[in-house]
Amino acid sequence: MSYAMKDNKNTTQETAAAAAGNNNNIVITIGRSFGSGGRVLGRKLADAFGFSYYDKELLSEAAKRAGVSREFFEKNDERFPSFFNGIFSFAFGMSPTSYFTGPTAISDDSLYRAQSDFIHSLAEKDSCVIVGRSSDYVLRDFPRTVNIFVHAPLDVCARRIMDRDPDAPTLEKARAKAARINKLRSNYYNFYTDKTWGAASSYDLTFDTSLLTMDQIVEVVAHYIRLRFPDALKAK
Repeated sequence: MSYAMKDNKNTTQETAAAAAGNNNNIVITIGRSFGSGGRVLGRKLADAFGFSYYDKELLSEAAKRAGVSREFFEKNDERFPSFFNGIFSFAFGMSPTSYFTGPTAISDDSLYRAQSDFIHSLAEKDSCVIVGRSSDYVLRDFPRTVNIFVHAPLDVCARRIMDRDPDAPTLEKARAKAARINKLRSNYYNFYTDKTWGAASSYDLTFDTSLLTMDQIVEVVAHYIRLRFPDALKAK
């Protein structure tokens, strides 16, 4: 974790704990290896439970809050911080209340913090499913979270990637892309958290999506939520 994030850790935890005190929302977070179907599962869970769903949608609002374009934010989405090579410069000024380190500069920590603040606001608003963005760690003090990680054998992921990605038309290219994206996600997660990306101990539930259908996984998650939070999903 970076020094800037450490400096703000206590404030973030206190704010989250206070907000979660009277909050009965359920938040499902999904970490995923590339090609394992995390986005598909997230949408199925949201549809089955009547929850809001957030994935790329996080970028637009977080970018707006940070005062940068969505394109810039997306370029740096779930990427290992680049401030070791400097900071990003801009030609426009920032308000005194912004997160930025100066009137013409923004750090990766600022981007991460803007996104983290938005994730907290979503958890406070209603029950939802959030895919990626180390949301399990961001909401570590929110008591009603279910943190999931999904994975699958590399060739299974590669075939899924081939089906949807014209830039990875062969098994070899799909494998290479999966390895590259997984490394980026792992570096990002491991940097900003005190946990290990993909490790079972970092999550509540982990699934190999090659062993069960998405609908079966939804059933398992629903059963888990009912056992852990008896007041949840009563209408389902």
